[in-house]
Amino acid sequence: MNRSWLDSLRKQKTNYVSTMANLFEKTIIGVIDVIGCVYELIVFVPYYFLCKPYKKMERSQRIKSKSISGDPAGPYRAVEVGGTGKLATTLFEDCTTVDDLLKRAVQLYGSYRCLGTRDLLSEEDEMQSNGKIFKKVIMGEYRWTTYEDVFTRVTHFGSGLMALGQKPKKTILIYCETKAEWMIAAQACFKFNFPVVTLYATLGKEAVVHGVNESEVTHIIVSTQLISKFKDIMGKMPKVTHLIYIGDGKSPKKSDYPESVQLRSMEDVEVIGAQIDNLRTPVAKPSPDDLAVIMYTSGSTGVPKGVLITHKNLMSGMAGQCQKIQNLGPKDVYVGYLPLAHVLELGAEISCLAHGTCIGYSSPLTLTDNSSKIKKGSKGDLSVLKPTLMAAVPMIMDRLYKGVWEKVNMGGSFSRALFEWAYDYKKKRIENGYTTPLLDKYIFSKVSLVLGGRVRMMLSGGAPLSEKTQRFMNICFRCPVLQGYGLTETCGAGTIQEVDDLSTGRVGAPLICNELRLRDWPEGNYTSKDKPCPRGEILLGGGNIVQGYHKMPEKTKEDFTDIDGTWYFCSGDIGQIDPDGCLRVIGRYLELGVRSVINVN
Repeated sequence: MNRSWLDSLRKQKTNYVSTMANLFEKTIIGVIDVIGCVYELIVFVPYYFLCKPYKKMERSQRIKSKSISGDPAGPYRAVEVGGTGKLATTLFEDCTTVDDLLKRAVQLYGSYRCLGTRDLLSEEDEMQSNGKIFKKVIMGEYRWTTYEDVFTRVTHFGSGLMALGQKPKKTILIYCETKAEWMIAAQACFKFNFPVVTLYATLGKEAVVHGVNESEVTHIIVSTQLISKFKDIMGKMPKVTHLIYIGDGKSPKKSDYPESVQLRSMEDVEVIGAQIDNLRTPVAKPSPDDLAVIMYTSGSTGVPKGVLITHKNLMSGMAGQCQKIQNLGPKDVYVGYLPLAHVLELGAEISCLAHGTCIGYSSPLTLTDNSSKIKKGSKGDLSVLKPTLMAAVPMIMDRLYKGVWEKVNMGGSFSRALFEWAYDYKKKRIENGYTTPLLDKYIFSKVSLVLGGRVRMMLSGGAPLSEKTQRFMNICFRCPVLQGYGLTETCGAGTIQEVDDLSTGRVGAPLICNELRLRDWPEGNYTSKDKPCPRGEILLGGGNIVQGYHKMPEKTKEDFTDIDGTWYFCSGDIGQIDPDGCLRVIGRYLELGVRSVINVN
């Protein structure tokens, strides 16, 4: 009886302490809320006239594109272009091909930092709680190469490839993880007019065989981490004569490959190209209509498709995208970690180099302090690099969202309540055009250190980004997240939100390089006459629209069309144009026996 009575007393005491603690926390948060209200009242008038939040709201709500025909089906163009202006086709008037951009950058920024890679200091095996052993690394500082040095390597590597039998306008495959050598190899190919073939490193062997044979490559540039994939399939790729490997990993054994195939390291090829008898300038400079890239898709809907991208296509797409990035230049630092076989990353990195912005290379496994390959207590790439710009796919941002909230929930109940109050307060403020400098300094600055603490802008693409995650990134990482809409077939360009757009869940207005139409889909009840907003299948037309698919004329005819002399890609996505001229992607129709609409969310 006494024991039962004591247990009951202890339980009551615990409940009382918990209740009082909750009451105390609510009281403190309430007091903070009152202080916040008083602070707002005190600073409202001076803040309103000095910082002009109403101006932010005006910029956010301004008309961003219009139908130049007056028809709700379009075509819609950015207001900067208008109905009589020309769509942009290049970043700079004196640059018409991708190789021109690096040449111009070297002239302007020759001694500046260009490409950076971290030194690997040590690698250790670490036993996990589940018994598995993971490789953990400790990395050093970034080691940088200047624009002049990169250009020298580009020239030597391109000359070396020529000496090894690579011919202009003949395709060459780059099959490698994202790293500085990938970009150097690609720039050499652009300069010497070797169309680059890209394949995702995650593709299966049969998909690789398909891409290699269809594109008819003879030379393959491959990392030491991926070259083993070719051991068992070389017999299925009879035209391949050279494997050029990149990386500090273990050199491949010649005996593992056919005698007819030459194995060379990238360094060997550069040495060959640097020899006076081999060092050369390109036989013929590429033209805007020459093929720059055959970019194979992931093949998620069947056999990978090779997308034919010309120099003009890439230049047009980058011209549109860069117009949305304010003050891009040598003071910026970009982190490169997404696959360069994806048009979003390729366009972003070339654009950065064109403006003197240095690129520090990373990987999803070493990106943050908590990344799976970083040894506990050592720094991830973002903490060392401190980038100002980065691109991210929604999956990466969803991980950041989850990680921050997990850390918040692991803290005490008071710190959690304080963070939630600050989050809700800032959300309300920024949606009305205000800033929160005190909260940013004392609460959210710590969160932003996950990305290095200096990111001023993020670009999201590759998949739909949820409104919740987009607003979370705005609040916690103190930077705008520009969600864009583009595909490989449009060189990643199409639409992008503006920095001043305070909304979420939309993908912005058409870029200055292309125009947008809505094609009625009456079977799905989507038409340009819909109220309150016109809806339909999204069609994009302009210089950034690719030529079609490699050796797939029927598929090209199905997905592309000419309308009034403009080449359009028919996306299959359903969109609506909001009153301010911004696009909202609302669904997709697919041929699965019957047409059906699938909500993207």
